[in-house]
Amino acid sequence: MVGVKKRGHGNRSWIKIDKEGNSEVLELEKATIMRHCSLPSRDMRLLDPLFLCPSTILGREKSIVVSLEQIRCIITSDEVFLMNSLDGCAAQYKSELCKRLQANKDQSDDLPFEFRAMELALELTCSLLDTQVKGMEMEIYPLLDDLASSISTLNLERVRRFKGNLLTLTQQVQKVRDEIEHLMDDDGDMAEMYLTEKKQRLEANIRSNSYLEANFFGKQLPKSAPVSPVGSANGTYKLQRAFSSIVNSSSLISSSTSGDNIEQLEMLLEAYFVVIDDMLSKLLSLKESIDDTEDLINIKLGNVQNQLIQFQLLFTAATFLATMFAALTAVFGMNFVDNVFEHPTSFQLIVYLTLIACGLVYFGFLLYFRYKKIFPL
Repeated sequence: MVGVKKRGHGNRSWIKIDKEGNSEVLELEKATIMRHCSLPSRDMRLLDPLFLCPSTILGREKSIVVSLEQIRCIITSDEVFLMNSLDGCAAQYKSELCKRLQANKDQSDDLPFEFRAMELALELTCSLLDTQVKGMEMEIYPLLDDLASSISTLNLERVRRFKGNLLTLTQQVQKVRDEIEHLMDDDGDMAEMYLTEKKQRLEANIRSNSYLEANFFGKQLPKSAPVSPVGSANGTYKLQRAFSSIVNSSSLISSSTSGDNIEQLEMLLEAYFVVIDDMLSKLLSLKESIDDTEDLINIKLGNVQNQLIQFQLLFTAATFLATMFAALTAVFGMNFVDNVFEHPTSFQLIVYLTLIACGLVYFGFLLYFRYKKIFPL
């Protein structure tokens, strides 16, 4: 239990990336990250590599929690905290994000910082999943062709193993697709993810409050000056009008910009939704191909089983007739006195007649089987 507590509250390695594309490796405690990004403990569990959590994108007050396959990070309006791991996806995300931020340092970009960071996470995740899907297609389709032509235990075992991997990959792609679709269906969640706008709105409110305090509450009347009730009422009225105008203007600006930004984020998510939905369609086609091959194998096995049953039926009829012929020869092989034995050709004639009778009976069996449509002849 002591080891578990130390692991839970110990330092973890994080990669911090700012807007300028600069990165540094930090050793931070879980509580420090939670206070800095205003995150609850349950959100930090999504980023813990010790927990097997599905793909998730969560919008919080000051940050966006992204857990997509091997990419686990916290995105704020000014920086990205990437979980440092030995996996190549984390290093690729860091290098690509720094490269893009440094390249666009002097250029204006329509997307804010948090959307560019989230877009790269979606792009790398889709690229990773697409590579796995293409690799599985290149392996499964030739294997299914071989299995359809020649059924073998080795091919069946390989198909069984690939089917398990296909199910796991399908669940991963389905979870990413459902998460993107959930975000696209909820305008509130998308608006919550626009961290830059919320930060600017907060700063604007702070400046407006400072302006009100400086202009209306900072002025004091001299002690000797008489206080007019009319003047004080006019001052209060002006204060209310100024405050309401500032609040209304800020709310109008925020509502208009939030609508545009929601549409902007929705277009971004829709682009990757199309990509991930196409991957899911390919995986479902693979599953249908495996199911069709299994049906074909079952049909072939059923056909072979029917042929064996037909052969067994014919062999049973032939055995029955051979038993009748053997019974006749056994009767004449007994030691008893009869006139037949006085004529050697008589025994041969009986044997020949018995063979002809057995052949006719066997041919009658075949006609009966054809009449009953047990098998075509």
